[in-house]
Amino acid sequence: MCLGIPARVVKTKGVTAIVDMGGVLKEVDASFTPVKPGEYVIVHAGIIISKLDPKTAEETLELWKEILQNLQS
Repeated sequence: MCLGIPARVVKTKGVTAIVDMGGVLKEVDASFTPVKPGEYVIVHAGIIISKLDPKTAEETLELWKEILQNLQS
C-alpha cells in the first residue's frame, strides 16, 4: 500500500519544490512532474507524483484536517 499526501507548492528551485503539507514545509523532488508555486500536488516518498485541480485539492485537504482532528480527540 502506498500513501500520497496532498500539498501546495510554495516555491520551486530547479528540480525541487518546497511544499506545504498542512503547515509543514518540505523539500521534495519535482523532476518527474514540473510544477509552479500555488499548484496542488500529491507527494509520495518525497516525490511529486501528480498534480491536483484546486477544487479536488481543497476537498482532500479538508478531509485530512477532519481525520487529524478525530485522531486527536
